[in-house]
Amino acid sequence: MNTFRYSVHRALDADDGGTAGIERFIDTLLIGLVLLNTAAVILESVPHLHLQYARWFAGIELVSVYVFTLEYVARVWSAVEDRRYRDHITGRLRFALTPFALIDLLAILPFYLTLGGFDLRFLRVVRLFRVLKVTRYVKALRLIQQVVRRKRAELLVTVGVIAVMLILVSSVMYYVESEAQPDKFGSIPETMWWGVATLTTVGYGDVFPITPLGKVLSSLIAVLGLGLFAIPTGLLASGFTEQISEQHAAEQHANFCPNCGHKL
Repeated sequence: MNTFRYSVHRALDADDGGTAGIERFIDTLLIGLVLLNTAAVILESVPHLHLQYARWFAGIELVSVYVFTLEYVARVWSAVEDRRYRDHITGRLRFALTPFALIDLLAILPFYLTLGGFDLRFLRVVRLFRVLKVTRYVKALRLIQQVVRRKRAELLVTVGVIAVMLILVSSVMYYVESEAQPDKFGSIPETMWWGVATLTTVGYGDVFPITPLGKVLSSLIAVLGLGLFAIPTGLLASGFTEQISEQHAAEQHANFCPNCGHKL
């Protein structure tokens, strides 16, 4: 075992039982840097601020990229200390393809693409994806990921039902309204914009039925949308309850001696 590499892995991986003080310091530093980057990217889009503080924005970007690059390289290098990625080559490749590792790569990639001659506007916007790195360091945010993974089958079924409903209501409304409003309900794909706005109860008001039958159907579909989108809300709420209950039970169990049953 590489002692230094193992220490790096424990310091960077909050789920691997690292030293709490070091983990807390590193997590706080990286969270602060991520939030500073997000604020810088947003403020840089204001023309007069960009002109006035261009050097500050460039400095923040440069320091952040160096730190995030060092973090990414250290994580990939030390990943072999995790039993899931033991192999020095394929293990590191599998780690590099995990969601968190891809987010880390996405956080630094725009800078190096710009150095390579790519001066695309969207690369600046991609830097905002660095805010996703916060989910790695904040345990409460990782809870969301665990709940979504736990309820993924039910959520996929719900998404499928919503997609079917969107196609059905858009098709019906197309045949009801196409003659009265051929410019707004000219085809089923065009009508899907109205379907999304109605099922989600957003109702932008740019497209709406004008025929009596269309108005009645639109009202029914809007009410249906309220119930339809309450399903994933209930699934996630129950998922949070189950996950938190299991975590509390695990924490309580860890506080008792497995041999004598007395509290530690």
